[in-house]
Order: sequence, then structure tokens, then C-alpha cells
Amino acid sequence: MARGEPVNPSPEVAARLRCMAAIVSREVSRFIGQRARLMASIVRPLLWLAIFAAGFRATVGLTNVPPYPAAVAYEVYIVPGLVAMIQLFNGLQSSLSLVYDREMGTMKILLISPHPRWFLLACKLVAGTVVSILLVLVFLLAARLWAIEPPPLGYLLVLPVLLVCGLTFGALGLALSVVVSRIENFAGVMNFVIFPIFFASSALYPLAKIAESSTALHRICASNPFTHAVEAIRFALYGRIDGESLAVLLAFMAVFFAIAVWGYSPDRPLFNARRG
Repeated sequence: MARGEPVNPSPEVAARLRCMAAIVSREVSRFIGQRARLMASIVRPLLWLAIFAAGFRATVGLTNVPPYPAAVAYEVYIVPGLVAMIQLFNGLQSSLSLVYDREMGTMKILLISPHPRWFLLACKLVAGTVVSILLVLVFLLAARLWAIEPPPLGYLLVLPVLLVCGLTFGALGLALSVVVSRIENFAGVMNFVIFPIFFASSALYPLAKIAESSTALHRICASNPFTHAVEAIRFALYGRIDGESLAVLLAFMAVFFAIAVWGYSPDRPLFNARRG
């Protein structure tokens, strides 16, 4: 090949890129078309910010909380937790659409494609993550109405962290969709999963405050992957990278995605029974 000549991807790579682009664009366009879901995804955290934060502002003292340099307002503290909540809700709702596609038969069209099963699930994962990042950016812009303005560098550093968090929560949703066969059951499982891991985290109160009241609860919160997502987002928004939390999230993502690949494998009894 002559020097300076553009390198064209192989036909297989080009086909996979087209497949991923099609799945991502379908997910984004479907989400934009669901205006009720779009509004709920933004209004929910804004209500928490406007009402819940106002009620707790005078009761929760926040001093010497990393990465904040000094005493911090409660509204500022809970924003990373609300960002993680957006990604968690979206990750599970994205998998809810997967359950819907499986019931309606659309999933069969996707699974009979020549691409590997793990690649198709990864495309679905990436599509849901793209949607969640767009939602987070809209929320962060709206949060400026409450004078919540992280440093400009924070908006850049948080993007790769949002990618990791979105993939982790999306993989959790894929793993749950393996064992939940119907849409109505999945909605109940979402509530059972979302609220315990949200409240048993550092989203609403620092881990140091939790340790003062209950050692056992502190251990649960410290081992919660949602806590690591919140802390990774919090540190990134203020110009620091929490490598330990990112490593924990990547480990959980690998485990959840492996469960999803195993569950959707055509030679597994679970998949065969559901297909029948």
C-alpha cells in the first residue's frame, strides 16, 4: 500500500461498525420519540434537587468532604448521586426495551444476524450508554439554575467516567433481563433493585456520616457499586480521577456483561426455554 493512501477497514469490521451505528441510532431515535420518558428522565432528578435538597439543606452539615475544598451546599453534594441515578434508571429502562423486543419477536431478527451474540449485546449496551450521557449533560445544564457550576475541566473529565458508569448500569440491566421474562415483572424488579442500591450509597449522605450511625450499613454502602459510581462522578466533576472506584466499576461491568452473554447464548437451557 502506498504511503499516504487511506486505510480501509476490512469488510467484517465495516459490517460491525454499520451494525453498531444502526443499533445506536435506533435507540437514540426511539428514545427521542418517547417524550414522556424523556421528560421523566430529566424532571425526576430536578425534583429531587429542588425539593429534597431544600428539605435537607439545614439538617445535613457537609464540611471536609472530598473532593470539595471547603464546606459545600447540600444541592452541590447530591448532584453526582442524581447523575448516577439518571444513568441507573436509563440502563434498566434500556434493558426493559430488550425484554419488550423479545416478547414482540423483534429480538429474533437481531439475534439471527451473522454477528456474534456478545457483539450484539455490546451494541445494545453502547446505545443505552449514549442515551444516558446525553441525559446527564442536559441535567447538568439545568442544574446551573441552582448555581451548581463545576469547574470547566470537570465537564471534560466526567465524560469517560459517565461512559464507564453507563456501561456498568447497562450491563446490570442486561443481566437482569436474562432472568426476567415479562415486561410487568421487569418493572417490579427495577424498583426492587434501584431504590435499595440508591439509598444504600453515598448519593444522599457521606460515608463518614453513615459510619457514625451504623458500622454494618457503612460496609454495605462502601461495597455498593452505585457508591463507587457516585464517587467517581463526584471526583471527576471537580477535576480529580478516582481510580479505585473506576476499577471496581469495570470489574462489576465485566461480571454483569458475562452473565448477559451467558444467558443469551443459544445453547443455554434458559434461552431455549424462553425462546420456546
